[in-house]
Parts: sequence; C-alpha cells; structure tokens
Amino acid sequence: MKKLIFAASYIVLAAVSLSSVARAQENPAAINSKLVQIVRSSTAQYQNVGNATAAGYGPFLGCVSGSDHGAMGIHYVNPTLLNGTLDPTKPQALIYEPSNGQLSLVGVEFIVDAATWFKNNSSSPVLEGQTLLYVDSPNRYNIPPFFELHVWAWRSNPMGSFMDWNDNVSCAGQ
Repeated sequence: MKKLIFAASYIVLAAVSLSSVARAQENPAAINSKLVQIVRSSTAQYQNVGNATAAGYGPFLGCVSGSDHGAMGIHYVNPTLLNGTLDPTKPQALIYEPSNGQLSLVGVEFIVDAATWFKNNSSSPVLEGQTLLYVDSPNRYNIPPFFELHVWAWRSNPMGSFMDWNDNVSCAGQ
C-alpha cells in the first residue's frame, strides 16, 4: 500500500513539474523581450479598470473573438493617444478579458493611423524591434487603414507575445 501511495505521489509530482517546465518554455525570448517588460511596468496600474477609465481609456466595440480560435478581448482605447506617435509606455489600447463580471488586463495594442504615419515616415512603424502590422480598409472595425501591434504582456499566448489572436483569452465570460 505504501508503494502504491508513493508511486501515485511521484506521478502527480512529475506531472506538475512537467507542466511548469512547459509553461517556462513558452518562448522565453518573447516573454522576456524588452517591449513586453516595458508594457508590464508601464501598465501595471491598469490592472484595475477604474484606473484605466480615469486615465481616458474607454471600451471600444465590445469583446473581440476570433472566427476560428482565440480572442483578443475588450479593447479600452484612449483617443488622445491616437495621434500618430508611438511610445512603448503609452499603448493606445488596453485589452481586458471578461470573466464572472470582472475584467482582467491581458495585453495592450499599439495603434497608428496609416495616413498620419505616412505623412512623416516612408516605412512601417517599428516599436522596440517589433514591426506593426498594416490593416487595410475596409476592415471589420469600419475605420481607415492603420498599423497595429498586440503585446500579450499579462497573459501568455501560445502563438507568441506579439500575435493578434490569443488562444488563452476568451469572450465567453462576458
């Protein structure tokens, strides 16, 4: 009986250890990237959505869910930051996941209007080594062409810290 209990304990411990190792290996370069670290330190106060609204962020378009997998969540956009500039400490949008009546900060999105950007620049914007993605018009948001970059600083993304959709985010809890 003692051998059975020891064996069962060993199996549980091994499973927990392997799970921890797998999480630690989720693309350490992206998780530890300079941009992710900057975003985490500059948005920590927005874990409380009340602080985000007090700083001028407000919900835009509800919870955005992928058509075939993952989600983005609810974007809280600060219109005063949509001025054609990029600052890694001031994302234009904060992204929250709804769950049980609460909102959890999971990431941010940097957004730049393409026409405004190209008035002073000849190439796509780059922020701390990450090139922003061009989104043409018409698009699902009914806005003019823009550049965007998601940074999943508060929720790991199995596809990478800078991908649009995150399989670890859901809109099911709204």
